Amino acid sequence: MVSASDILFNHGTSVARLGLIAMKGAEELGNKLNDYLVNWAHKGGYDVDTFLIESECPRFSSGDGKGLIKSTVRGKDLFIIVDVGNYNVKYQMYDQMNAMSPDDHYQDLKRLIQAASGKAHRINVIMPILYGGRQHRRNYRESLDCACALQELYQMGVSNILTVDAHDPRVHNAIPLMGFDNVVPSYQVLKAMFHDIPHLRTTPDEFMVISPDEGALNRNMYYASMLGVPMGMFYKRRDYSIIVNGRNPIVAHEYLGNSVEGKDVFIADDIISSGESMLDIAYALKKRNARRVFCYATYGLFVNGLQKFDDAYANGYIDAVFGTNLTYRTKELLSREWFHEVDCSKYISFFIEWCQHLCQGRTKDSVCKKVVMEKRCERIPAATLPRCTFCTKVLAVRDTVDDNLFMNSRLALSAFFT
Repeated sequence: MVSASDILFNHGTSVARLGLIAMKGAEELGNKLNDYLVNWAHKGGYDVDTFLIESECPRFSSGDGKGLIKSTVRGKDLFIIVDVGNYNVKYQMYDQMNAMSPDDHYQDLKRLIQAASGKAHRINVIMPILYGGRQHRRNYRESLDCACALQELYQMGVSNILTVDAHDPRVHNAIPLMGFDNVVPSYQVLKAMFHDIPHLRTTPDEFMVISPDEGALNRNMYYASMLGVPMGMFYKRRDYSIIVNGRNPIVAHEYLGNSVEGKDVFIADDIISSGESMLDIAYALKKRNARRVFCYATYGLFVNGLQKFDDAYANGYIDAVFGTNLTYRTKELLSREWFHEVDCSKYISFFIEWCQHLCQGRTKDSVCKKVVMEKRCERIPAATLPRCTFCTKVLAVRDTVDDNLFMNSRLALSAFFT
């Protein structure tokens, strides 16, 4: 049987030599991606120490900045990794230290793209938390930050963008001629939950999936469908007569669905910002006699601190909160007993390699198909798998939350590569 490394690191199918740039604030994720890629390269017969390319964006004393790449990127297939949500990165302006905002990270990303333009064979951006993703649509006289940023990257020559669990993946419509992939780490979340939670039984009589609002309905429908359990949802009743902090305030969370009494409940969303909505739903579920409440958000921001979640855990309203390692997490968060980290670095590493290789004659009779099919997840019917996942560019398979074909095949592949 041909190993994954034989397929992934193949001179005949590579776009160009691989190069990684982990921007400031994304070093932890960049190092993990590099470790996986170097390990696979060694197994594939490549003598390489690292794919990482050193870079920086120094600041002048006035606050102006510049991008600097410290070694050659000429002819390389370059992947720039950026965490626009890392507020722990600081820079000095005059005599003050300032935390970097998403705007600052995005500006530094553009600086490095400028530094690499005309030299790299291709420029790709890995931006797990999408810049401006929460401002994905316009109401009245508002800006369209996310769409304009994507168009700007396209105009600067970026070929592909990889993001994870975008707030609204339809923002891809702003750049129809550019590669844009939104992936959701569904398998990684379930794997972490089954590993960390004792006595977890996902039967229809003992487990339910709850959507926190109508916007998260698709992702929760997927979990419920794959696990074969019932689903309920909450919808937010708002007071549209007033505006607080730019939004109509939530009056109540109304529940629609079957009884949760005596069942474990799983709630999935893309972001925990302040966490108030998630906690309100947890309180409401406990009032309905739910047995245990498990919360998941791809990005656990906790902008108002952790005290409310500490209290909710101590009082038995929540039993666990899962979040990925795709954005900055404080040491305090990682030390909490109720927080469980979902490692997505291996998952992203495979997407880098898929993006970095082209299909060169590997078709339905290829051995790579046999590798995937023989190792597929038993819960996934073979008919739902693509003909050749390794040979089909991942960019050619659009990842939408309601695309059952791709979601199923991705879950099976994740099981294969675990």
